[in-house]
Formats: sequence, structure tokens, C-alpha cells
Amino acid sequence: MNTRGTIRLATRGSDLALRQTASVSDRLSARRLDVDVVEVSTRGDEIRDELIHQLGKTGAFVRALDEQVLDGDVDAAVHSMKDMPTESPPELVVAGVPERAPAGDVLVTPDGSELDGLPEGAVVGTSSLRRGAQLRRERPDLQVEPLRGNVDTRVEKLLGPELQREHQRRLDAEDEDEGEHPDAFDQSVEDWFDGLTELERRAMERDPDVEYDAIVLAESGLQRSGLLDTVPTTRLPTESFVPAPGQGAIAVTARADGDAMETIRELVDDPVTRVATTVERTVLAELGGGCIAPIGVHALVQGEYVQVAVQVLSLDGTEVIERTADLPITDHADAAADLAADLREAGAADLIDQAREEAEE
Repeated sequence: MNTRGTIRLATRGSDLALRQTASVSDRLSARRLDVDVVEVSTRGDEIRDELIHQLGKTGAFVRALDEQVLDGDVDAAVHSMKDMPTESPPELVVAGVPERAPAGDVLVTPDGSELDGLPEGAVVGTSSLRRGAQLRRERPDLQVEPLRGNVDTRVEKLLGPELQREHQRRLDAEDEDEGEHPDAFDQSVEDWFDGLTELERRAMERDPDVEYDAIVLAESGLQRSGLLDTVPTTRLPTESFVPAPGQGAIAVTARADGDAMETIRELVDDPVTRVATTVERTVLAELGGGCIAPIGVHALVQGEYVQVAVQVLSLDGTEVIERTADLPITDHADAAADLAADLREAGAADLIDQAREEAEE
């Protein structure tokens, strides 16, 4: 490819994926490169009623994009790093890892409640095995229910029921006052509705099968979707809710022998984020069970060391193997592999095997 010409970037068509791709495109365009964004439908986009982990190692959101790269139809593909399998064809490389967004999770509630403040038996939605196990570990009384959809769809499912009830309360109050402005409310129904955000209006049109008291999402997803300041959130501590490997990071894949690889590495790559995510993905690869078992790995570069926390849980959250370590930055990949081996011997392998058996039942 002529690096003075056009770079074609493959992406999923979701709003979040397009925003992530736009951030990569902006970096390339700033160096006077033309960028074409090519939207690709993936199996993960087409399957709406299954949890992602039920797709196993198929790379539901990844493979269709990378196939376009390997076939030469596009120059590179933009992924959420946490969705990427740890194994890939040798012809394909992660050419660029931009600076990472916040890596942790947030609790989203209609009223800003914290996790400890949720009522007994509250219903919490998540699409993640890891988050589900961590929630059960912290609050065994919670009812954890599946939650699918794009970021805005998940938020709408949370907000919809209470907004619908509020709308009905206002309608009933106006009916009782024969259409006059009711004393119980400071606005008419029409004025109240006009004051809602577009997201809240869409939420009112939803009829979810499950009514959630709270949901758990990646802070980075909310931030990139422009929703972080529009809904009440509480950060979950990364010590007990260790994030997924690569969460908050973007990966740009390209052919190892293509001209685009060097261009993207030069213009897009953030060395600190690459080191941290290399540690996380190395631990995940050595442990195995990426989409099968609840595994959290979070690394932070601190001078000459990489601080890393690892958490491997049983699906019900009752068992956990966890470690924290400071790995030398000069040998971070090999040190991460050694840490994973220690975890496997300490019982992590048994928990992963147990999760695999339960998934196959």
C-alpha cells in the first residue's frame, strides 16, 4: 500500500465501534493520510439473543474484520482489545495500540445508588461472566441477569421502566385534575417529556423482558459513547472488580508484511499502553479459557515495573485465585507468562476447567 494514499479501516457498524475507529482515523488524518472507513457485519452483530461467551472462541466481533485485512480488501481493522482472541494467524499483527481509556467498570443505576446501597435481591444486568462472578462474590444476594446490546441500548433497558412509571403517574395526576396542571408536579406531562434527553425518550419506548435495578458497564464504553455524564455512575474498585484483559484499549490489526503496519505503528501506537496490554493478554493466553471462565487482569506501568493484578473466579463467585505482582518492564512478557504459570499451579487451572465443564453442560 502507498502510505501517501488511502488507508482503509474495517470496523463494526455500532456507534461505539465507529467512534473508536474515528479516533484512529483522526490520528492518521492528522498526518495528511486519507482514510476510508469500511463497515463490516460480524457474527456477533447478527446474534442478539445469546451471551457472547456462548460463541466460544469464534471471535464473534473480530474475525470478519480480520478476514478483510488478510484478504487485502482493507489495510487494517479496529477492535476493542478485550474482544480479541489471544491466538491469531502469523500473518496478522497488532500494528497499533492507542492510549488507553479508563480500564475499570462502573455501576449504572437510575438514581446513583452504590453497590452496597442496592436492595436485597436487586437485579443487576451484565453481559460478562467476569462481572457476574465478581458481583456474586461481593453481594451473593444479587440476582445477576444477562444484558445484551450496544451501550446505549443497555442504558435504555435500565432507565425505561422507571421513566414509563413516572410518565404514567403524571398522566394519572392530570386526569384526576381534569387536564389542569397537577399540584403534585412542577411541570405538565408535555413539558416533562420535552425535557427528556433523546436517550430517555428511546428508553420509554422499550419493553424489556427484565427490569434491572442496576447494570455494570465498562467506563470506557460509556465515555466513548458520550454517555458517561448523562447517567448516574459509580466506579467499581479495580481491586475487587479486576477489569478484563485489554478493557479500555483499542487494537488496530494489519498484515505483518503490509506497508500499513509500519505507518500505523508510527502514528497510532502508545508504548505504555502496549506494554500494559501485552502483560494482560500474555497472562490471559497462558491461563487459557478467555471466553469460558471469569478472568480479570489489569496492568499499570509504574516506572521500571508493571504492576499487575490477576483474578480467576468460579462462575458463582464463591472461589477465587488472585495475585498482585510487580513485573520488570524490561522482561514484562516473560514475567507475565511466569506469573500465569504460578496461578495455574495455585488452582486457577482447576477453576478454568470447572468453568469449561459447566459451559459444556
